Amino acid sequence: MKQREFHRGRIKIITMLAFLGLFLWFPNVEASIHEYKMEAFSPKSDAFFFHGGSEGLYASKLHEPSTTTSSETKQSLKGKSFIRFDSVTFVRPKEVANKQNEMQQNTGLVEAIILEVKDREKIGGSSLRPDVICCNKQISDQGYCKLGEVIINNNQNNPGWPKRIKTFFQGNSEEVKMEFETVEINSTGMYYLYFMICDHQLKGTLIKGRTVWKNPDGYLPGKMAPLMTFFGLMSLAYLVLGLGWFLRFVQYWKDIIHLHYHITLVIALGMCEMAVWYFEYSNFNSTGSRPMGITLWAVTFGSVKKTLSRLLLLVVSMGFGVVRPTLGGLTSKVLLLGLIYFIATEALELVEHLGNINDFSGKTKLFLVLPVAFLDACFILWIFSSLSKTLEKLQMRRNLAKLELYRKFTNALAVSVLLSIAWIGFELYFNATDPLSELWQIAWIIPAFWNMLAYSLLVVICVLWAPSHNPTRYAYMEEMGEDSEEEGIALTGNGGDMAMKLERQAIGDDLEEDKRE
Repeated sequence: MKQREFHRGRIKIITMLAFLGLFLWFPNVEASIHEYKMEAFSPKSDAFFFHGGSEGLYASKLHEPSTTTSSETKQSLKGKSFIRFDSVTFVRPKEVANKQNEMQQNTGLVEAIILEVKDREKIGGSSLRPDVICCNKQISDQGYCKLGEVIINNNQNNPGWPKRIKTFFQGNSEEVKMEFETVEINSTGMYYLYFMICDHQLKGTLIKGRTVWKNPDGYLPGKMAPLMTFFGLMSLAYLVLGLGWFLRFVQYWKDIIHLHYHITLVIALGMCEMAVWYFEYSNFNSTGSRPMGITLWAVTFGSVKKTLSRLLLLVVSMGFGVVRPTLGGLTSKVLLLGLIYFIATEALELVEHLGNINDFSGKTKLFLVLPVAFLDACFILWIFSSLSKTLEKLQMRRNLAKLELYRKFTNALAVSVLLSIAWIGFELYFNATDPLSELWQIAWIIPAFWNMLAYSLLVVICVLWAPSHNPTRYAYMEEMGEDSEEEGIALTGNGGDMAMKLERQAIGDDLEEDKRE
């Protein structure tokens, strides 16, 4: 007993340390705020560039001049979409700065380029040199551009775009700070921000500061904005399902079995998850920042709900409470799989939702997604393997009501798996054919589908295993007298005695099987 208590204490301490580590890992979670912390520029062609961020932005509802200064007020930004430069500073190497004359002006140029993704071909290139980004003397002599600047071919349909903002180093100073500037967005699209340097003497320059991106209705990125409405609707859907289940639960409370409590817990978790996500997105949209506590709760609710939903499908498939009274030796294996799945899902969701607004690298995503995908595959194989055994037992016992119930459940589960495979294929195709997020306005349907599928499966289980005045159709304890009611056969004489003996033998075999497992 003392050894068990010691191990439990160790598990609690490890869990607390893990959560503390997560808090330290994400000390400040910002929303549409792209932060730069002394990051380096990367070489490309004849220039150096730094990707400052990318987001889907809707056009401003109120149109005014495209740039404003620090004298603007919050009221003047209402209904507007913009990208704002806050304290963006460039730091060049000390040895480069020392080579410059203290009294000389414009001793180095850094350009901020804002472009819509459809205008990406308008950056760099010319009829003379299509592979260049910066304007050299040969191209400058032709009148295409100014020497030492990024080549930009202006959009005839949207004058002034792509937009260029210049920042010059002065004298022999090591740092230069961009002027506080807000660029208003008057056309809906996926916008990219690049900081670019054509002067090779500025090699090794670093960037620090931040930019703030805002849509007309709030700070939610364009990809995420529809999800706030979706989570609100899903909260109502779970509320309706919860009320219906609660009324049925109260009406037949005397006939409740253990499985009904598991279903109730999953419904409650789903309701809490959707409500917390809606509150988190709403706060994100209005303030521009994501409180880590709320996000952590939403992610944890989601991970617990996903884990318990899969465990519910698994124990139902095993026939728990229907063809077997306990899981026997399988209990520890089921709980172990559930625990591992929770840890893997929690890690993936935390990194996705508590990390930087910019996308993570492909390797990071792959490292976190693969364990979850593998565990999902394990659940699917185990669920269908268990369903096969359960259906076989019910056919042998000729339990027609239970057999019909499980056939409906199997069909619903098979349809959901086929839909999942088809949707995974669509998701892979979507991501492969849209690397620049040009279809950002419909990207929200990908995570929304998985929530809808989980909800649909839960509804199916609630309908099939709803509390009723006749729980013998799926209750294990009443199984001995069930066959005669299902098949309408009057068991009398020696035939009836033989049937009862066979039934008792089958139940005894189940108990022995549970013990062996």
